[in-house]
Amino acid sequence: MKAAICYGDSVVKYEEIKEPSLKSSEVKVNVKACGICGSDIPRALKNSAHSYPIVLGHECSGVISEIGENVEGLKVGDKVTIAPLIPCGECEQCRKGNYSLCPNYSFVGSRQQGAMAEYVVVPKENVYKLSDSITFEQGALFEPSTVALHALYQNNYKPNGYVAVIGGGTIGVFALQWAKILGCKKVVVFGRDKKHLELATKLGADFVISTLDENFYEQAMTQTEGKGFDYVFETAGSTTTIKYAFQLGAKKSHICMVGTPTSELTFSVKEWEQLNRKEFYLTGSWMSYSAPFPGKEWEMTEKYFANGELKFVDEMFFKKFLLSQAQDAFNLFADKNIKVKGRVLLKI
Repeated sequence: MKAAICYGDSVVKYEEIKEPSLKSSEVKVNVKACGICGSDIPRALKNSAHSYPIVLGHECSGVISEIGENVEGLKVGDKVTIAPLIPCGECEQCRKGNYSLCPNYSFVGSRQQGAMAEYVVVPKENVYKLSDSITFEQGALFEPSTVALHALYQNNYKPNGYVAVIGGGTIGVFALQWAKILGCKKVVVFGRDKKHLELATKLGADFVISTLDENFYEQAMTQTEGKGFDYVFETAGSTTTIKYAFQLGAKKSHICMVGTPTSELTFSVKEWEQLNRKEFYLTGSWMSYSAPFPGKEWEMTEKYFANGELKFVDEMFFKKFLLSQAQDAFNLFADKNIKVKGRVLLKI
């Protein structure tokens, strides 16, 4: 089969490799679409993968081409997506249903061969069947959608509150949609990029605010009757936006950190004291799973993509490439003159 193989040092080659074999409880998927996640970038460009060479990719969709003898409920020809986390199922956290916190997990496209290939093999539990109405491109966005929804559950989200989403990237635009679907009073998206904010508006944001505006905080307060936001979701992972979350939260608010920081972070006494003075609840969110595996996040994404309430528009993808052009796709992220906004998709 053909695959995009990452050798590190920004080298990704389109080559012929052996097609993966199948165990009795596994499923082989003929991949049709695979997104490049932000976590794939350092693996390809900054030598941060666990081993090389490796086939990256975990945000994917395709069609079942073969099933093991112990697989039930799935058949050849089914349209599917893949839940990429493979928890051990035996540790304390797995027994509690906290699969994302499993210390012994494997992960498609990171700790084992991934989906930037014609075929990928995963355990039957990791295959999630899609409705006929859901496209392969939507299927490749299931994982980021579930990450956003998991953050709402982690943040003890309740309807009728004011919601701030910091960051208008893929996770951010899914978070705003879930806030609307689950019944917020108002959702405001904060970002720096004009196209991101335009996309957020198109997908249902009640108001968007550029953090480049000197008076963005004053604008934000006018949207909440001066009280601040009941729920804040930080999806960008920068030191600046993390501090914005502390600033935008109301008294007794719920603040969830979804973005992963890439540099050291320090707070002044005054900045950190907001946690005490506002008595807000601060939590983190990691991946997208709950019991029974892979969880309600995946069920909800399938349901609301299928009925159209969870919106998909082509602008969610910055650019699309063939699998044979994987090196060109990763070169976008290495080019300092190009600002990649949204997911980059590989079509197989």
